[in-house]
Amino acid sequence: MIARRNCRAFECVVVDINTQWDFCDPRGAFPVTHLRELIPQFRHMIAWTKRNSVPIVSSIESHRPFELSDSGYPIHCVDGSGGQHKLDFTIFPLHAQVEVDNTLSVPIDLFGRYQQVIFCKRTDDLLDNPKADRLLSHLPVREYVLFGTGVECSVKALALALLARGKHVSVVVDACGYWNRSTADLALRQLSAKGARLVTVCDLLSRKLDRRYRYRVTVRLSTSPNGDVGPSAPPSTNGHSHNGHAQSRLPVSPNPAKLNGHNGSSKRINGHGSAT
Repeated sequence: MIARRNCRAFECVVVDINTQWDFCDPRGAFPVTHLRELIPQFRHMIAWTKRNSVPIVSSIESHRPFELSDSGYPIHCVDGSGGQHKLDFTIFPLHAQVEVDNTLSVPIDLFGRYQQVIFCKRTDDLLDNPKADRLLSHLPVREYVLFGTGVECSVKALALALLARGKHVSVVVDACGYWNRSTADLALRQLSAKGARLVTVCDLLSRKLDRRYRYRVTVRLSTSPNGDVGPSAPPSTNGHSHNGHAQSRLPVSPNPAKLNGHNGSSKRINGHGSAT
């Protein structure tokens, strides 16, 4: 699915699961516990990923208002809401969002052009998105490193799905949020029994990868099927953040707005594999 560089697989790919305001802010609709300790660990994960030029796949939970009304959970991550936005520091300068349209069409060279690829999901399991399933299943990667929210549902579901596909999976336990400690501990024991490797942020920070990939922050011009050529739009500033600075708005399907980076290049990938 993705071109190999120097005929070698990626040493690892980081998967950032649901690092969104509704889960990661005390004022959010459905915050996880231990946020004071968790957010610094997220920052360490992002810093390590950038320092080692590691490709990263990010998931965004996306719901319609009526989908959660009878679930017993607070209504959260509603399409187009501020709480659905990713934390500002988790958006990389070079990123692309892949449209959700129930097809398997994914460009084969995404990580040749972008360091971060973002998928939306309607369920706990990211691989219920057929494009995410195809990309993650076919990536030539030796190890997936997972972190985010929450251990009991989305992290567990993705880890089990990747293990079932024969992938090597590591879960960064102290960079994973949860709502119930005992349920989270049980989920981690189940993942360990299935073959997942449980690591800590300190373990990861002591690990240095070969810097095979260089992502240059440049605006790329792409041609769409109708012949239009042009760069991405400038960042928008209608989000919010803890430090008072504006956060770039992260649109979600079916919102047609573009996903904007901070200083780099961003693209929205449609079902035909074209950048718009």
